Amino acid sequence: MNTATSVKKSRRPAAAASPPAAPAEHCRFCQTELQTTFVDLGTSPLCEDFVRPEHFNRAEPVYPLHARVCHACFLVQVGEFVRPQDIFRDEYPYFSSYSTSWLDHARRYTEQMIDRFGLGPEQFVVEVASNDGYLLQYFVERGVPVLGVEPAGNVADAARAKGINTLSKFFGQATARKILSTYGPADLLLGNNVLAHVPDINDFVAGLKILLKTDGVITLEFPHLLRLMAGRQFDTIYHEHFSYLSFYTVEQIFARHGLTLFDVEELPTHGGSLRIYARHAADPGQPVGERVGELRERELRAGVNELDFYRSFAEEVKQTKRSLLTFLIGAKQAGKTVVGYGAPGKGNTLLNYCGIGTDFLDYTVDRNPHKHGLFLPGTRIPIHHPDRIAQTRPDYVLILPWNLRPEIMQQMAGIRAWGGQFVTPIPTAQVYA
Repeated sequence: MNTATSVKKSRRPAAAASPPAAPAEHCRFCQTELQTTFVDLGTSPLCEDFVRPEHFNRAEPVYPLHARVCHACFLVQVGEFVRPQDIFRDEYPYFSSYSTSWLDHARRYTEQMIDRFGLGPEQFVVEVASNDGYLLQYFVERGVPVLGVEPAGNVADAARAKGINTLSKFFGQATARKILSTYGPADLLLGNNVLAHVPDINDFVAGLKILLKTDGVITLEFPHLLRLMAGRQFDTIYHEHFSYLSFYTVEQIFARHGLTLFDVEELPTHGGSLRIYARHAADPGQPVGERVGELRERELRAGVNELDFYRSFAEEVKQTKRSLLTFLIGAKQAGKTVVGYGAPGKGNTLLNYCGIGTDFLDYTVDRNPHKHGLFLPGTRIPIHHPDRIAQTRPDYVLILPWNLRPEIMQQMAGIRAWGGQFVTPIPTAQVYA
């Protein structure tokens, strides 16, 4: 009997091994292990990886889009699944100059910096992530020497075609030293919507310090995390945006690298952005202004240094998704036609997370000719010239770059002739006549 029992036991299948735990992720600034979810948007393709017609039947790679918050420095971030070299490659589709409102913003910035810091032919301005020269062209018009730093080859070529000296490199300490040895230090070192795009944020900020003149000034613009949260702007989270930044955290990052933030402006761009002004910590020429302390205290009162502040965002994102799907389902059940306007990165996060394809949007349009004839990643929604809207006369136009709503509604005002209406998806679906 004991023998039989022994045999029976020996025939039991071995217990299945536990699946290996996912490797721990660590904060890209302070290296603390990341333990707290900010929002999990599932998996998604790269937002600028548009599908060519000849590749329509190929599978697309998708990657986790899971944002976490560091409990030590409170940097919100997504993991690095793809190298920047594979994102900002020779055929990058984003060109800043196709937005008239963004060009106006760049022109006003140029005038403001020239007036405030006395920039002229004797100074040197460097823009990191200078794209197609959308901004530096205005410094050139005023006789200020410039250099652009733009890793995407085709976009850098467009800048050079405008007569703007452009270096095709990723920016960090090595590139900063190369520029310093070739051109000298920068009096004004700027970057718009680049700080969030760098996976090695310490190397990037250290590079800024290397290239900055002893009494020079840095300005950077980036979406403000508090505005992102208040407006449920989850669609601005995608793989190309590695970090989501509060003033509280950015101040820590710059201080670590010997840079002091001496001023800050709150801007309406991209749903709410910050423009920070930095200098060498040892430079007394730019005293720290009142706006720095005011914003720091406002953020602390909001709770940016407490994990509880971040924990409700995921549920608010689900509410935004339900609102948009409720509108689209109702519109389709009523026999209405809906199309999109724009093919921005944020739109691809929105559509993939919400599961919106051609069952809801017949197509989308974009002013950028580099996107015409392609398909949105993941959803495979076709991209056409804006003239397509007048040809098909849809009932609704869903504005995917909702931050440009006034500009787009003005451009497309003709849809009102057949009773067409505009819709924005964030923070909840809203219809505009």
